[in-house]
Amino acid sequence: MSKENEVKENGYIHVYTGNGKGKTTAAIGLAVRATGAGKKVYFGQFMKEGDYSEIKILKERFPDIDLFQYGSDGFVLGRNPTENELSQGENGFKHAYDALMSENYDVVILDEINVALFINLISLCDVKKLIENKPNHTELILTGRYANDEIIEMADLVSEIKEVKHYFQKGVSARKGIEM
Repeated sequence: MSKENEVKENGYIHVYTGNGKGKTTAAIGLAVRATGAGKKVYFGQFMKEGDYSEIKILKERFPDIDLFQYGSDGFVLGRNPTENELSQGENGFKHAYDALMSENYDVVILDEINVALFINLISLCDVKKLIENKPNHTELILTGRYANDEIIEMADLVSEIKEVKHYFQKGVSARKGIEM
């Protein structure tokens, strides 16, 4: 089938949420799978900055995944975002929105956007607009705890990752290659 005659399939809206471990991991798995199928992937991380192990390997081994981080000044939950964090959230959202609307991507992953929305780094109105204007062929994945009920309602697929037991409760810190 030639490129001109290729029928684009519908893209759906996924939400990966909940207090359990594995939301980002699931999104990265989807990014790798999509890249392996020849799809173009945009992976934007809100509230994260730096060379986490997953970022390092994605940059090194998966150069076809366009990867962007919209970081923070540290752990934001429990305090008000700084002006810098608000600016990073706003700029990151604009960049992600423009990437989605460009129609250059088959898959757009916005990692931790649910948390960014929860702590008011970005507005509910903006995220709803992003979802409503999503190109039909693009798969959109929104990850992070605290998914907003309205976003859940708009989604086609919602996975809640529930923590049943976690070794963090025993004082185990995040480990390189496992949690970071």
